[in-house]
Amino acid sequence: MAYDPWAPEFVANPYPAFERLREESPVFYHEPTRQWVISRYADVDALLRDRRLGRTYLHIASHEEFGQEPEADFLKPFWDLIRAGMLDMEPPTHTRLRRLVSKAFTSRMVEDLRPTIRRLAGELVAALADKGGGDLLAEVAEPLPVNVIAEMLGVPVEDRHLLRPWSADICGMYELNPPEDVQHTAVRAAAEFSDYLRDLIRNRRTEPRDDLISALAHVVDDGDRLTEDELIGTCVLLLNAGHEATVNSTGNGWWSLFRNPGELDRLRADPSLVPTAVEELLRYDTSSPMFERWVLEDITIGGVDIPRGSEVALQFASANRDPEVFADPDRLDLSRTPNPHITFGLGIHYCLGAPLGRIELAESYGALLRRVPDLRLSAEPKWKPGFVLRGLQALYVES
Repeated sequence: MAYDPWAPEFVANPYPAFERLREESPVFYHEPTRQWVISRYADVDALLRDRRLGRTYLHIASHEEFGQEPEADFLKPFWDLIRAGMLDMEPPTHTRLRRLVSKAFTSRMVEDLRPTIRRLAGELVAALADKGGGDLLAEVAEPLPVNVIAEMLGVPVEDRHLLRPWSADICGMYELNPPEDVQHTAVRAAAEFSDYLRDLIRNRRTEPRDDLISALAHVVDDGDRLTEDELIGTCVLLLNAGHEATVNSTGNGWWSLFRNPGELDRLRADPSLVPTAVEELLRYDTSSPMFERWVLEDITIGGVDIPRGSEVALQFASANRDPEVFADPDRLDLSRTPNPHITFGLGIHYCLGAPLGRIELAESYGALLRRVPDLRLSAEPKWKPGFVLRGLQALYVES
């Protein structure tokens, strides 16, 4: 199988292609995406920490100066929103924003959410169990993180139904070469979400509550504070990154368990494996298999010269199956230690929400193992067409 991120068979199982790439062409130029594809763990690890690469180049050059086509005017509302969040920033702006956000979005705040996450997961799983089954994604995996993030941000209950569609529509832009209708949909969602958050933030500035929006709106560090646009961009990033990845990780994880019944039996017999199981399931079938970086200075990777202005596609899913790092990498081992997977990234862009994602996954797995220990697959799942955000369309189960 060749590397083809648009092919359904590749999306369903990219690992044979990645194995071949690691052995034969660990650094190669893919003309259809105009990207240099990087597949070995050591290279991906090094480049994630290499400041000669960046999530953006706009801090050093315009599109034209960097040899890129200027963006269409209609995309401005989308990019204004996305570039106000730290994911698409580079130092020193990224450093400043991450410092400010970290003062409000603390590990203590995340850990304090655990009882709420456990309660929500239990309620969702109970509803699924009472019906004898259903779509695990729609009934547990999707509502759990969106409700957690909404609770954390302070989004009123009556407005929470708006978040999932906005998130899905915005994230459509992250796929490779999205069609124009997807771009227009993302722009509309970005504008609507921005307007909604702007009103909510202004309310919290004058009437603060015990929520993350209020905390972010009032955080100050040595006289510095977040601008309104930065606060909006941060909230959208927390929703999009935290929600899409957690939903897909839950679905991919359970599909991996159903395909490896021996390991599922181990987990049922010993729920104390849940923490290491979460890490292994994140490694085994990565829901965010690829991240892009721009080459800000000429570099050489594996003996291949890559010029400034190029884009590299760092293949996380391939790196997570590299036999140079993981013994028997195609085997699911829920007690695997050590497990240095890079699903949450590395370097300055390491996922700020990783602790929250781990808690959500652990609590949802735990709730399902307790309430429906005999959970089983009732229909073969199909994959969504996208590769950059890789997940199942549905996962029908019964007990």
